[in-house]
Amino acid sequence: MKSIPSLLIAAVFATLTFAVWAYLNKPTKEPPWPSLIQGLTFSPFRANEDPTHGLFPTDAEIDADLALLAGKVKAVRSYSVESTLAHIPELAERHDLNVMLGAWIDDHRDKNEQQLATAIELASTHINVVRVIVGNEVVLRGDLPIGELEGYLDRARDALEAPVSTAEPWHVWLAHPDLAQHVDFIAVHLLPYWEGTAVDVAIDYSLKQLKQLQKAFPGKAIVVAEIGWPSRGRTRESAVASEANEALFLRRFLDKAHKLQISYYIVEAFDQPWKAYQEGAVGSYWGVYDVNRQPKFAFTAPIVRIPEWHILAAVSVAVALLLLGLLYLNSDALRNSGRGFLAIVVYSAATLAVWVIYDFTQQYMTVSSVISGVLLLLGMLGVLLVLLAEAHEWAEAHWVSYRRRLGAPILKEGTKFPKVSIHVPAYNEPPDMLIQTLDGLARLDYPDYEVLVIDNNTKDEAVWRPVEAHCEKLGARFRFFHVAPLSGFKAGALNFALDRTVPDAEVVAVIDSDYIVEPNWLRELAPGFQDQRIAIVQAPQDYRDADESAFKAMCYAEYRGFFHIGMITRNERNAIIQHGTMTMVRRTQLDHCRWAEWNITEDAELGLRIFERGFDASYVPTSYGRGLMPDTFIDFKKQRFRWAYGAMQIIKAHGRALFLEGGPLSPGQRYHFVAGWLPWIADGCNMLFNLAALGWSAAMVWAPDQIDPPLVMYSVLPLSLFTFKLAKLVHLYRVRVGASMRQTIAAAIAGLALTHTIGTAAIKGLVTKSEPFFRTPKQGGRTGLWSALAAAREETLMMVGLLASAWAVAATTSSDHARGAAGGPDRLAWIIVLCIQAVPYASSLIVSLASAFPLPASLLGTTYRPMSSPGKPADRKSGKPEADPVG
Repeated sequence: MKSIPSLLIAAVFATLTFAVWAYLNKPTKEPPWPSLIQGLTFSPFRANEDPTHGLFPTDAEIDADLALLAGKVKAVRSYSVESTLAHIPELAERHDLNVMLGAWIDDHRDKNEQQLATAIELASTHINVVRVIVGNEVVLRGDLPIGELEGYLDRARDALEAPVSTAEPWHVWLAHPDLAQHVDFIAVHLLPYWEGTAVDVAIDYSLKQLKQLQKAFPGKAIVVAEIGWPSRGRTRESAVASEANEALFLRRFLDKAHKLQISYYIVEAFDQPWKAYQEGAVGSYWGVYDVNRQPKFAFTAPIVRIPEWHILAAVSVAVALLLLGLLYLNSDALRNSGRGFLAIVVYSAATLAVWVIYDFTQQYMTVSSVISGVLLLLGMLGVLLVLLAEAHEWAEAHWVSYRRRLGAPILKEGTKFPKVSIHVPAYNEPPDMLIQTLDGLARLDYPDYEVLVIDNNTKDEAVWRPVEAHCEKLGARFRFFHVAPLSGFKAGALNFALDRTVPDAEVVAVIDSDYIVEPNWLRELAPGFQDQRIAIVQAPQDYRDADESAFKAMCYAEYRGFFHIGMITRNERNAIIQHGTMTMVRRTQLDHCRWAEWNITEDAELGLRIFERGFDASYVPTSYGRGLMPDTFIDFKKQRFRWAYGAMQIIKAHGRALFLEGGPLSPGQRYHFVAGWLPWIADGCNMLFNLAALGWSAAMVWAPDQIDPPLVMYSVLPLSLFTFKLAKLVHLYRVRVGASMRQTIAAAIAGLALTHTIGTAAIKGLVTKSEPFFRTPKQGGRTGLWSALAAAREETLMMVGLLASAWAVAATTSSDHARGAAGGPDRLAWIIVLCIQAVPYASSLIVSLASAFPLPASLLGTTYRPMSSPGKPADRKSGKPEADPVG
């Protein structure tokens, strides 16, 4: 009984999840916030106010803010005297607050004159204006030549008794020491976050710069005009923006400032969402209070990284338990190691999702941030769904004790073999190849069968006449039909054959025109129809030309994974994909359902309809026939395009059965059909993501100060999924497919090469009704170099675009680089994402070029180690393994 181990595993990981949350949120004791501090920078703008758009706070709002600060701070620093900001000195007097008055100076010289005149007037008439700052980081931004700034400073000093200075970061003062001759004191900004300094060493780093200034300007008083840490925003090198780090930095600094008698102004009193446009998202989050005037962190209590962590941990566990319960359904054969593997993935994914959603909800929302955030969150959830589906298949492909539905059927004693009608649709096929197929059918070791060859719409008589003659030669059981015109493509041909099938045929078998079957095919698989619930018996597709070239060896490696991994796991829940060759269908079901002529993957669609009627399918993972693979990359792509496009047609047509409860499909069948096609839909989303990534990167290069890279979390997710899927492929190809490392790499490259094609097909399939049926040509031969390049032209352009974007983003610097930081993990992660996203497109070019050159298959090898499915077949009566579980 697996319920007890499952509960224990779930409980253990629930405990570990709580332990991780608790460890990351250990309370940290820091010096308490003083009851009265020296100064705060003061920008009294509310959530919907923005000085760049002329939206200023009212006098009442400014007064309310000053009242909130009264008794907690001695002085405030303002930055401008525009509009109502000129009333700050008067309003501050009412609350017994001093003011370090700011005059905003930039490259608008007419406004500079007005700012200077107003500041001089206010400082002359208000006794509580104790200092005047003319210009804020003017030199850093390069708004004016230093000589012009010095002129403004000299005029202010001549007109005022209050000390005058300008505010710049520490390195600007050291780089321009002559500027100190035009000020009464050094007003310095110490903002180690912008310089990428870790918070644990940020105080010592800031004091070190302060000592440099004291040494460089021994005759000048030094006032720290800005010092602080943001509560949210980008990580810059080692500097992490968080509420906990803001509290830690400020509480440590205030303790040091008191001991060392430092004059300072903490930046800033209140969060300023309007600054996001100028400084990126981090510009909004420097306040001690949030935009709603609520304190953002504990002033005296121990600091906790996320105070609500108990709730988030509980939600993470609840979500994980729900997901884990769903993945454990119908998984009695899954060993505890597989259950533990799933628990690791599920709890990690749930915790990550909960944390990211929580983090997103803590932001100041704008229309653009909500839209982009919701899109990114939906993308994250999509990535996590694909990750969970991949993890589930990985677990069930490897960590199982037995297979309930594995193994070829055995004919009961005294039971008669059913009559089989074999249908071979053909269109413009090479006659020699089709004759080989018919000769293979003639050698079948089976007592009662017929063969119907349906050649539809082949115009050249020289192509179909030899086949017709060969059918006559093979005897009465071989019947040939040439039909022109005939609509419905392959499905139309199969329906034509069905209508001409002998009445006593109980089973219809279908093979492609290039398949050479084994003599024992029907004898070994036909007994499966003894079970009246079995309507489909399916054997794998296989191929006989893998040794012709390295290109075909790559394709062969890529094909094998589905038939030796995916189909085996799907078979356990009666949810295989029927594919239109080496398939056998009960005649009565086929008569009722018929082949869908509207769908270009009529085989998979028929299988799903038969499941919807409540019947079963059986998959026997043994090759009983081998055909020919596409000869060129463009044919390889077109074949996969048809499969993916047809799958989207099926999803739309069968949406009610697949997604709504109460339908004929079991939960396991719904899961496998949706989860099986989910990666193809993800490829479509990935293509849209790449197009958006190109646009986003171009915007980053065009406006580096306004457009930030996506948060590192959103970059880590696709990187994690790429890595996870690659690890899964390598592991399962080695242990379940019997591939060598070279064959495994070849399969990975061939699979990645189809990503763009599948993505295009998925998007087209979801938004259009039909695409023409594409027949995969056989024995067409290789193409030349230019044809190979043309076959991958879209992929090559995307590859070049992504790599060029990565280079451009890496080479572009924003103005905040002047502060000393070279960038953060967000930018680096985005560059890596762009490079990784280029890998599938590069794979397309590689595979296309491989199809153009006569590279030998021996480079990869075409033989695979014999492998058995993990776990022994179950006893059909008891449902338990026949012997001790292995694998």
